[in-house]
Amino acid sequence: MHTQKLLVLIFLGLSLTAAADFRTITEVHEVNLIFLRLPGTPSGTLSFAECVDCDSQTIRVSPATHYVINGRTVSLADFKRAVASITNRKDVNVDVSHHLESNTVTRVKVKL
Repeated sequence: MHTQKLLVLIFLGLSLTAAADFRTITEVHEVNLIFLRLPGTPSGTLSFAECVDCDSQTIRVSPATHYVINGRTVSLADFKRAVASITNRKDVNVDVSHHLESNTVTRVKVKL
């Protein structure tokens, strides 16, 4: 009986040590399309706010940033063209993946 308790305590101790090593690398922000400003160039910046009262954030994009529409990766120009044609902008949300260490946007994803 004591052996089982000891094993449980050892495994709990090991799992706590492993949990301490986890850290957030990427945050995904869900942004309403009316609060999103896309970059002008592949090396520009993207600005967004997560709500009406939220502060706006501006984050760099790079040529490696992926723009995804309905699961398909497209160019920045095609993404901008598709987003510009949306008439119900307040009903569409966009996921913005922000890589924290490099402070860049790695992916912008929308489902139309």
